[in-house]
Amino acid sequence: MTQVMQKSADWWRGAVIYQIYPRSFMDSNGDGVGDLAGITERLDHIAGLGADAIWISPFFTSPMKDFGYDVSDYCDVDPLFGSLADFDRLVARAHELGLMVMIDLVLSHTSDKHPWFAESRRSRTGPKADWYVWADPKPDGTPPNNWLSVFGGSAWAWDARREQYYLHNFLTSQPDLNLHHMPVQDALLDVARFWLARGVDGFRLDTINFYFADKYLRDNPSLPEPLRNDSIAPKVNPYNHQIHLFSKNQPENLEFLKRFRAVLNPTNAAAVGEVGDAQRGLEIMAEYTSGGDKVQMCYPFELLQPKRATAEVVGETFARLAKTAPDAWPCWSYSNHDTVRHVTRWGLSDAGARAYTTLLMCLRGSVCLYQGEELGLPEAELAYEDLQDPYGIEFWPEFKGRDGARTPMPWAGDNALAGFSAGEKAWLPVTAPHRALSVAAEAGDPGSMLAHYRRALAFRRAHPALRDGAQEAMAVSGDVVSFRRARGDEELFCAFNLGDGPAEVALPAGDWRVVGTELGSATPEGGRARLAGWGCCLARRV
Repeated sequence: MTQVMQKSADWWRGAVIYQIYPRSFMDSNGDGVGDLAGITERLDHIAGLGADAIWISPFFTSPMKDFGYDVSDYCDVDPLFGSLADFDRLVARAHELGLMVMIDLVLSHTSDKHPWFAESRRSRTGPKADWYVWADPKPDGTPPNNWLSVFGGSAWAWDARREQYYLHNFLTSQPDLNLHHMPVQDALLDVARFWLARGVDGFRLDTINFYFADKYLRDNPSLPEPLRNDSIAPKVNPYNHQIHLFSKNQPENLEFLKRFRAVLNPTNAAAVGEVGDAQRGLEIMAEYTSGGDKVQMCYPFELLQPKRATAEVVGETFARLAKTAPDAWPCWSYSNHDTVRHVTRWGLSDAGARAYTTLLMCLRGSVCLYQGEELGLPEAELAYEDLQDPYGIEFWPEFKGRDGARTPMPWAGDNALAGFSAGEKAWLPVTAPHRALSVAAEAGDPGSMLAHYRRALAFRRAHPALRDGAQEAMAVSGDVVSFRRARGDEELFCAFNLGDGPAEVALPAGDWRVVGTELGSATPEGGRARLAGWGCCLARRV
């Protein structure tokens, strides 16, 4: 078993975390699906990028109805991805390279193939009868309330054996656990202990605000049409017609998160919670990261929205953050396995993508980068017959699902599968635009997007003020957003033109010296800096 890596209690603060979607990162055995051995083979790429940690999306035993987010055994590796021995080798190699390892825990629900659910559905009086959320029908036989599934339709499924409905916030095959029942909490905490003993350094907690449902099963109120927006669910999904007041975001979650944190503390492990809420994300982050006794970080959706993060949007987000959650520690991200890649989602040019990368590395908080983002990958265009994602299949063609962000990582462009696999076919196709942006094609080019990401991460690491320093209120003027970061005797001024036209910005009073010239930073003159379209000014107080 892998020895636990020694680390400081605050290693996560300001860290850059690289997300790996294991099905699509690297296939080591030619079956067309990525695996743990493949990840180990390519860890040097991530270390060379300058990341501090990796986050691996689920690799646990699963029927793969939702590609690993439907777990049937929390404490084993699905044979598709390898074995526990493969995982131990991955952790050992990551630690050799100085990379922390975080894994994705899905604690709100399991697969319907999990032995816990098989026993729970057997009878209303068995040992695990209360391990899932069960409810009697209304007198007319309809579900107990109006809650909706993120994946469409009612959040309730009928089970003929118990003659009751069970709750599923996602697929019908993903029943929700009942965390009001303490044995369930105890079992989930044991899962965390199992992986900590294998040397993991932390967890990304999937759908952290879905852990508890209202014990009285009250109806959700409706949401006014102008507010119906979500970064994952399209507007065609009726899920967005409700305020999810009772189906998630319950206060009982705070006590469970304290229990979870107590498990993490002995090894200085860290947790980042995914807050799936378009209306109250920052407020929930404030609750979940408060007091130093719950999770260390939360993963808000404010920069994962379809609407481009203009200077105005970024400024408003940080103004809300300062008002609602001034002490919270966010983990910012533009892209992940659930959203359209941001280069496509926001219609960014190459220069625009670089500007947003540099901005991300200067923001207060930690950072998540999604595999392939460092190559400038756009969303892959797939045909309907290529789709695997049940979400995309359900809502096609109005919403094309998540497969376009999940296609294999292009390592070399000299074959149809771009070096991802030695097999004949991958689980999702590799598109021609992605092959042209392979790691091999960009690795030796100092003008490539990959080179820019390496420089941006190195810049963040070289300046302690950017990693965990204070950040003053943002100023917004037209397309320009600017702010100061400070830690100890280092004070930096950061200004970004998030538009394609030229602009000017005034620096704060005092003497400033340009830094970040390798990132295209403009040199201030006479207390002002002229910014080209998508340009920046990075300066240090002398």
